[in-house]
Amino acid sequence: QVQLVESGGGSVQSGGSLRLSCAVYGVSSSLYCMGWFRQAPGKEREAVATRDSDGRTNYGDSVKGRFIISQGHAKNGLYLQMNSLKREDTALYYCAAARVALTPIRSLEADRYYYWGQGTQVTVSS
Repeated sequence: QVQLVESGGGSVQSGGSLRLSCAVYGVSSSLYCMGWFRQAPGKEREAVATRDSDGRTNYGDSVKGRFIISQGHAKNGLYLQMNSLKREDTALYYCAAARVALTPIRSLEADRYYYWGQGTQVTVSS
């Protein structure tokens, strides 16, 4: 069993930065792909950034060049450095993990992920 616990969310002004963390508890070696997703009120959950077991990363178009995903030692942590934040980045951010390998395109599909954290809120004000 794997448990994901997010932290690091908060309120920040537009243009600021935040770093989200996701602690992984359980058999992390069974995880092939991990990622960050977000969901704003009234909107569908969307992919922010993903990273597979080979270290390949993939980003949603709206965050490319601003966000950076990284992974801790032995897959026990996942991080998201968010820079140049915009109001439209306001959302509940989730950490997710898949039990199978995913192609870059499929890694951006939320229904490919089996484990989910409870989310951490990010609010960006102007």
